[in-house]
Amino acid sequence: MTALTLAPYGSWTSPITADLIVASTIGLVGTDLDNELIYWQEMRPQEGGRNVIVCQRQDGSVETLTPAPWNVRNRVHEYGGGSFTVAEGKVYFSNFADQRLYQQEGAQPPVALTPALTPEGKLRYADGIIDPYRQRWIGVREDHRSAAGNTEAGNTEAENTIVAISLTADAPEDGTVLVSGQDFYAAPRLSPDGAYLAWISWVHPQMPWDGTELWVAPVLADGSLGEAQKIAGGVAESIVQPEWSPGGVLHFVSDRSNWWNLYRWQGDSQINSQIKPKEPQIEALCPKAAEFGQPQWVFGQSNYGFLSETEILCIWSEQGQSFLGILDTVSQQLTDLQVPYRDLGGLRVNGKQAVFIGATPDRLSEVVSVSLDSVRRGQPEYQVLKTAGELKVNPAYFSTPEPLTFPTENGEEAYGIYYPPCNPDYQAPAGERPPLLVKSHGGPTSATRSSLNLGIQYWTSRGFAVLDVNYRGSTGYGRAYREKLKGHWGIADVADCAYGAKFLVERGSVDNDRLAIDGGSAGGYTTLCALTFTDVFKAGASRYGVSDLTALTQDTHKFESRYLDSLVGPYPEAKTIYEARSPIHHTEHLNCPVIFFQGLEDRIVPPNQAEMIVQVLKQKGIPVAYVPFPEEQHGFRKAENIKRSLEGELYFYAQVFGFQLAEAIEPVEIFNL
Repeated sequence: MTALTLAPYGSWTSPITADLIVASTIGLVGTDLDNELIYWQEMRPQEGGRNVIVCQRQDGSVETLTPAPWNVRNRVHEYGGGSFTVAEGKVYFSNFADQRLYQQEGAQPPVALTPALTPEGKLRYADGIIDPYRQRWIGVREDHRSAAGNTEAGNTEAENTIVAISLTADAPEDGTVLVSGQDFYAAPRLSPDGAYLAWISWVHPQMPWDGTELWVAPVLADGSLGEAQKIAGGVAESIVQPEWSPGGVLHFVSDRSNWWNLYRWQGDSQINSQIKPKEPQIEALCPKAAEFGQPQWVFGQSNYGFLSETEILCIWSEQGQSFLGILDTVSQQLTDLQVPYRDLGGLRVNGKQAVFIGATPDRLSEVVSVSLDSVRRGQPEYQVLKTAGELKVNPAYFSTPEPLTFPTENGEEAYGIYYPPCNPDYQAPAGERPPLLVKSHGGPTSATRSSLNLGIQYWTSRGFAVLDVNYRGSTGYGRAYREKLKGHWGIADVADCAYGAKFLVERGSVDNDRLAIDGGSAGGYTTLCALTFTDVFKAGASRYGVSDLTALTQDTHKFESRYLDSLVGPYPEAKTIYEARSPIHHTEHLNCPVIFFQGLEDRIVPPNQAEMIVQVLKQKGIPVAYVPFPEEQHGFRKAENIKRSLEGELYFYAQVFGFQLAEAIEPVEIFNL
């Protein structure tokens, strides 16, 4: 047995390097099915963050359909999603460079693209479906033509609508508007016979996890829509993922019970029903304290599909873990299929097979197909089509996640996932406790999961402990927990991160004098607030984080332009609250080292949010570092920038906490050190 090397926490050598992470891993973004063909989308950091569509054919061969320079990504709501759809051997996708829609023969080698379906201009398209009866694409259009600096028009926001675009027109067209008048739209879904269109909409200041409406309208002979009927939803009900069953019954996910559960609507648009009820009826299919949906930050999310008219293959989550099962809508019995994955998404189902993206605490995400015959037998047979990376790392280097429930302010509870230091080659000196890195997720309406995250294992394998916090406001624990952040952003989330760190200190797990916190976007705001308004943390790292809430209301994009109304308060009425919770206005309390990473093309959190506070810290004499990335937007996609961000943060902590690095890292310029 090899003797362990004695070395301080933080200075351990690890095979989980930044180079391995960026060179060996990709992002698995979404999936789709078209008869026997299986499609998925990959984000490739090694190709500058380019997104591609990959197809597995009937013979098992796999091919990338979109060679460089094609980049399958849209900017609707800035976050995108739902960038491609498939039908009858053809692929329809948004190209990032020009945001135009293109059509490609999906069953053929990656060559022939038709001319763009949409014209050049300030138009973006997402969340499309194909209407085979009228040969058209139906989806969400975001129109920036009148928004770009046109204040005289009285409309400085982009206009969102649902449009139809002909697949047979001789020239590109911007789309025929089918639905308009509300601020946002998502999930247009056509009934199996093409007779009805369902969709979701919402208006300012609602976010889609606050309140949305589900609508249905008949499709008329000329392709326009008849009178629309609101089926469900409102300011206090979030509806996501409407889908039609094979028999034409409209299903959807709603959080009206506090949990995102499955429902169906037995109404006048129920196709093939011989006896229709006099009044529309909404039926809960499986009342359960679990989430069958998720916050709609991006388009195209899918958590269920139909095995038959009365059987649904679905994903749900409980306490941060995902499950896959079959719901019998007659008996309301939900059968867990006992899949080996604990983080699931991107579920697509057709008559023969299903495909999803799954991950575990010790395996990276995988695109997985499963035959429906095996599912019905209750013995799913899986085929892994693609993994997010080929890791040649001994699993002994992976820290095992520990779910935590810990007390926070006012007698409440919060949640997190704790990762202790883990490296089979090292041990720390007797009596030493590890530094702790608290991670604050973005959103803030998001959540962290326990699936394998090499960005976390990078730290734990070097001797850091990590606490990934699902603070109040996170999804996955019901609407009531999610709404605990309303009016309390910058307070409840900060308290939960601080209390989580103190909980681990008190139980003897970590070093009280080496507590750090990091986060990106909204998590960057939580990080800066925790460093400014508490004395718990000794250092931190902000990635494209918010420092000035007031500036955010003036600079950010339409989708989130009123988000702070609920998180903080309406502006300018609540101006004093905005200033009270903005770290930039309270830098006299910010007295510990901070490093900032920022994309210079970020339109969600512009660079001035970081640059303002960096200048103040320089003037105060506080150790501070600023690492800007040209050509990066909100979130880092290029391999070299992901690497620089990860290694730069480790270098920063080594300098301020005083431990030796076990590997050569390009230094970061730290002012005032």
